[in-house]
Amino acid sequence: MKLVELLTKEFVEKVASEAPAPGGGSVSALAGALAAALCAMVARLTLGKEKYQDAWQEMEHVRDSADTLMRRLLDLVDEDTAAYNQVLIAFSLPKDTDLQRTARLAAIQSATKKATAVPMETLRSVAAVVSLAEAAVERGNPNGLSDAGVAAHLIRAAASGAAYNVRINLSTLADQAFSSQMKLETADLLSKVMSSVAKLQEALNKRLR
Repeated sequence: MKLVELLTKEFVEKVASEAPAPGGGSVSALAGALAAALCAMVARLTLGKEKYQDAWQEMEHVRDSADTLMRRLLDLVDEDTAAYNQVLIAFSLPKDTDLQRTARLAAIQSATKKATAVPMETLRSVAAVVSLAEAAVERGNPNGLSDAGVAAHLIRAAASGAAYNVRINLSTLADQAFSSQMKLETADLLSKVMSSVAKLQEALNKRLR
């Protein structure tokens, strides 16, 4: 059964167990999915309300984009755990002979690259949610401001968590070109997300006073 098909209680208990996965990567993807879901909700609370008719076209875009990102991030919940499980499998390969050790090392490096690429995809997807949250705050139904605020906090947590998972995997990779590119992209995306979220929260606080 996929992690995203579990009841919330079951998923949380699975995270709390002694199993190394699902862990921070899957939880970060879920946080991002919830952020996108909240943006979609605010958009739907705006659509059909005559007093917000000027924002309908933009809210249709927010709704559709948020739904797409939510589904992608839900997929990443399971992809992250699956990728980490492949790393564990690679580490469990035999290492009695030189040939086995070479094959094992190659498998570990390959699996770790995949385990790096998944949280990077989470970070990219979460970064795309930011503009939707901004639109929800600026043009959405004001009754959903608190929901947009929660989305902002979830975006920050999801982006930070995804970046942590990218970086911890990069520390064990031998491919320096791949590592350098991933480090640069991670730093750039994280900086942009944090800057945007800070401005978004400032705008929210002003409107909620």
